[in-house]
Amino acid sequence: MRKNAILSMIAQYQKKFGFTAIMVSHEIPDVYFISNRVLALYDRKIVFQGTPEELEEFDHPFNDEVISSLESLQKELTGLYSRRQFKILNSAHLKRKRSAEPYAIVVFTLVDMNFIIANLGSDLAYDALQRMCTYIDKHFGVIGGLSARFSTSEIVTMLPHSDLEEAQNILDDFIKDFEGEGIESFWNWIKANKWETIAEPVTFTIVAGVAEGTPVTKIENAIDLAKANQKEIWSAKVCRQGVNV
Repeated sequence: MRKNAILSMIAQYQKKFGFTAIMVSHEIPDVYFISNRVLALYDRKIVFQGTPEELEEFDHPFNDEVISSLESLQKELTGLYSRRQFKILNSAHLKRKRSAEPYAIVVFTLVDMNFIIANLGSDLAYDALQRMCTYIDKHFGVIGGLSARFSTSEIVTMLPHSDLEEAQNILDDFIKDFEGEGIESFWNWIKANKWETIAEPVTFTIVAGVAEGTPVTKIENAIDLAKANQKEIWSAKVCRQGVNV
């Protein structure tokens, strides 16, 4: 059975019958969010008992290993963290910083995703988003950036060791790279997918915004500020005849 189906079944049975399920799992982040109580086993001993929220505050090598495994898993899969993983990793990074030490947030959005899906289908639309994610990870991942998909078309990147100025400089390099190598890659992708069959032109527009926060700032506020600062950084119109950038 699929993991999500099992987790959903347990959550429904907890609500319906009020029973307690005992799970032994290596998928720690998923178990966190459906558990009333978590027991952490480390070096043949139970080193923690408590709620998922209390576990996030638990200062122990066990949590360091969880964070390390999440970072490895991210590289092996899509290059992005889930929102749950992002929350855990972000919390861990901020705890290590001084109260006035800044971090930066960059929010990327692929504009009008619903229109793109309607005209090209979800597979091609999400493939386009994944290509954008590859470039985000190329520039921001190498300096410790944490990127997560927050909605259908929105990628949030947290730079734990950068301030606003450095984040803006990295974004400028990202734009130059995307306008150069990215264009050729985009054109090859279009030809490979036989875009001459599309019914009407489709425009791909990427907007991005940068903001700065500190450990005493709610990260949601920094994300909202980055969204408010979003500007168009790249656009391309695709039709049967080719690409207009």
